[in-house]
Amino acid sequence: MTTMTCRYEGQLRCQAVHVASAAELLTDAPLDNQGRGEAFSPTDLVATALATCILTIMGITAERHGFAIEGSEARVEKTMTSSGVRRIEQLTVWITLPAGLQDSQRELIKRAGEGCPVKKSLEGAVPMQLHWQ
Repeated sequence: MTTMTCRYEGQLRCQAVHVASAAELLTDAPLDNQGRGEAFSPTDLVATALATCILTIMGITAERHGFAIEGSEARVEKTMTSSGVRRIEQLTVWITLPAGLQDSQRELIKRAGEGCPVKKSLEGAVPMQLHWQ
C-alpha cells in the first residue's frame, strides 16, 4: 500500500505529499477552469501518469532482458470535453524509442508499455491512443 496526503491550500491549489519519500507536488486548476494554471492540474497528472508508467514499465522490461532504452521519450496530449460533464475526453501518447534496438527488443518493450498498470486502469473509462515511433 502506498499513501499520499493532499491538502487544499486555497485559490484552487493543492499540495500532495508522497508519505514514504516526502516528495511534494502542487496542483492548480487549469486556466480554462477558473485556475491559475501555474502547476499540473489533477487531470494533467492522469495524463502524465500514463506516459511515465509506459516508460517505467518499458525500462523494467529492458533491464530484465539486459538492454538499455535510455533516451526513450513519451509526449502525451490530453483533450478535455467541451460540453457536458467535464472529464478527460482523450489521451494520446507518442512514444519514441532509441535507435539501435533490435526488432525483437522493440516489440518486447512495446508489448510491455501497452500493458502498463495506468493504461489498464483507465481502459474503458478514457479513450487512449498510443503511437510508437
